[in-house]
Amino acid sequence: MASKLKGTGHSSAAKRIQKELAEISLDPPSNCSAGPKGDNIFEWVSTILGPSGSPYQGGVFFLDIHFPTDYPFKPPKVVFRTRIYHCNINSNGQICLDVLKDQWSPALTISKVLLSVCSLLTDPNPRDPLVGNIAQLYMTKREEHDKTAAEWTRRFAQG
Repeated sequence: MASKLKGTGHSSAAKRIQKELAEISLDPPSNCSAGPKGDNIFEWVSTILGPSGSPYQGGVFFLDIHFPTDYPFKPPKVVFRTRIYHCNINSNGQICLDVLKDQWSPALTISKVLLSVCSLLTDPNPRDPLVGNIAQLYMTKREEHDKTAAEWTRRFAQG
């Protein structure tokens, strides 16, 4: 099977991604799954289940993961495909998360990145928002924020 995947061969990025695929298949982070979209090892799809106790509970969120050819020296690009009401995720699905930008380290794995995304759903960072008005609502009218987030989850993220 592995030999059929595009991007394999002698590339160290592909080898590293293969290794992470084996790890995430054997021991996926809780509430997450991820793997290649088709036969290209650099393009993955991930599923995150909304954490219980959060306004995203009951939701199934799909994310696209694109590994750069110089992975793990550059972070993967992770984008929400499912619409979500969150101050750190914009309407294009871009995520404002330090480990995907300046806090990236080659020691990190896609499993750790997905765990960070999951924890962002439980603990948003309104002090570093991508969507200012959602952050504002989160800090000033938390109940209203959570109601809207839960409504969006029902509307867009029902598995």
